[in-house]
Amino acid sequence: MASYSPKRMPFHDESSVSHNSASAITCAESSLTTDMAIMVQTKKIMDGVNAKIQTVKNIDQPMTTLKSYIVDVISKMDQIDKDNRRKATIGIFGQSGHGKSSLINAILGEEDLLPPGSLGACTAVVTQVEANLDDSNYTAEIELYSKEEWDKMLQVLFRVLSDDSEDRDDEMFESAKEKITAVYGEDADKKKIEELKKDKKFAEISNFLSDSEKIISKRERSDFANEVACFIQYSVASPGGWYWPLVKSVKIKIPNCDELLKHIVLLDLPGIGDCNKTREDLWRSKLRECSSVWIVSDINRAITDKDPWGILKHCIQDLGPGGECKNISFICTKTDDIHPGAYMRCSRLTKDEIGNKDQTAVCILHRNKTTKESVKKKIESLNPGTKKLMEKISTEVFTVSSKAFFKQNSNLEPTETEIPKLQEVLKSINRRINQEMARGYVSDAKGVLSLIQIFSPNTNEEMVETKAKVHDKLANNLKNALTELDRQFEKMYEDLDKCLSEGVQNSVRLCVATAQKELIAPDDIDNRGFHKTLKALCKNKGHYWSKNWCMILDLNECLARHMQESINEEFNQIFPVNGKTEKSLQKHLDNVSIIQSDNTYCRSSMLYHIQNFIKTRENKLKVLLGRKVINRKKEI
Repeated sequence: MASYSPKRMPFHDESSVSHNSASAITCAESSLTTDMAIMVQTKKIMDGVNAKIQTVKNIDQPMTTLKSYIVDVISKMDQIDKDNRRKATIGIFGQSGHGKSSLINAILGEEDLLPPGSLGACTAVVTQVEANLDDSNYTAEIELYSKEEWDKMLQVLFRVLSDDSEDRDDEMFESAKEKITAVYGEDADKKKIEELKKDKKFAEISNFLSDSEKIISKRERSDFANEVACFIQYSVASPGGWYWPLVKSVKIKIPNCDELLKHIVLLDLPGIGDCNKTREDLWRSKLRECSSVWIVSDINRAITDKDPWGILKHCIQDLGPGGECKNISFICTKTDDIHPGAYMRCSRLTKDEIGNKDQTAVCILHRNKTTKESVKKKIESLNPGTKKLMEKISTEVFTVSSKAFFKQNSNLEPTETEIPKLQEVLKSINRRINQEMARGYVSDAKGVLSLIQIFSPNTNEEMVETKAKVHDKLANNLKNALTELDRQFEKMYEDLDKCLSEGVQNSVRLCVATAQKELIAPDDIDNRGFHKTLKALCKNKGHYWSKNWCMILDLNECLARHMQESINEEFNQIFPVNGKTEKSLQKHLDNVSIIQSDNTYCRSSMLYHIQNFIKTRENKLKVLLGRKVINRKKEI
């Protein structure tokens, strides 16, 4: 690059710098093999451009303003991307004991990181696992309830325990007992709350809650696992000193796993059979962040268990129309847990079919295949309402063995455990996000370099007049584009309003009959003790979700269903989860441009560079607006 000399015309060299830098970026795009390598090289080029631009002096006020703008844009390129780059969230469902912790350990190659039962054992704690991009420590960021919040929760728990009537909710009773004994120790549930407050342990817990967050950071994995255990585990055999009831959420950061988790969060979403509205709201908000969902189930119970199918049925509205979920994977775990002889008899698998192959391996792979087929058939047989909502969501089935993946001399090859398949899923997501980031950064860089080309001492009357005409034309194009966009938005509003009005009329007409059939006196419910469930429903503002998902009652959802059914099709056309439709809001945003296709200029002209810069800013704005649309959609 030529060095700048104050005696020369201002910006002459800067245009040359811009041209050479643009050529260097194009060269990097064609010669480098990875998106991140291209991005790193482009950043180096832009750092050099930034340093060069800042040396420019002796310029008039308009050019000083332009210089400041360019320097500001370059300095913010990294930060803007970092602020607006949201990680992909994979929500993980599954009951305790079905192998969620072991699954994550295997995927990350960290055999003893999360102890068995740590995900899901504490039914109300939201736990997320992501990469530690700051240092080489294993870190946990634990968000705690305040002392005031816990005191209120404690009052509710003891109120539940004091209910000795015949129609008490036994599930809520056991949940309250579990929480109190977990924190305060054995027999704490048998005390009055006034007695408990005099206990030494009560004062210790109150002092413990003086901090809203606790950070655990350890170099060694075993030290970390030991210290974090009391926040994410619970042992009925050893009550007291387990803090999970005090925890809102846990964020676990794992070092040296950039390839798998750099742009991904694994989010454990346990059931919410809980008497705490705050936790339920947190659960729902997290659910809507998920771009993918893994439903984890023991392979021996994948079809017969109500849990995974209850989860899917109840959550699909929040995952699809109310969220941004594009993929649901059913993960059947513990495939190595098999008795070959018993399986052969049950499946009528003959010795001739096994031949000289390993009997256990053949049985495992045979069961894997039949289970996948059965799960896919089960998905196809879902009720029409659920299937309709899943139309745009892709589904996959995996059969995995975490134990066999780590085991030396296993009956299965590593690929047959299907852990590598799930690792590749994460790597693929990371590569896609890396590509999006690199392309976005390179596009921004080229736009800035085009803007630098505008640096010119040419201020003759002809150029001034040309710039004014271009400005007026662009302003007029923008006005026309916004007018058309307003017209399209008004049409969307009218269509949604019409559907919603019809839904309201249907809801008013059918609400009593629907509630009677589905909640108050459903045909498929054993009425003995059902009044307890209705009582819990009333206490919990219309919600009742049993811990094992075998019963999910939601009065609010029931009453709103006719409105949802009336609006779903139109809503999904306007806010599709996958791709775009002719009616989609994003399609109309993408069609907006103040640059008309018939405006073609010589590549060396100033007007060409103005147009190129505007295009890059337009594209960036559309991406940001697309993200805002998705986030606002979740609030509806």
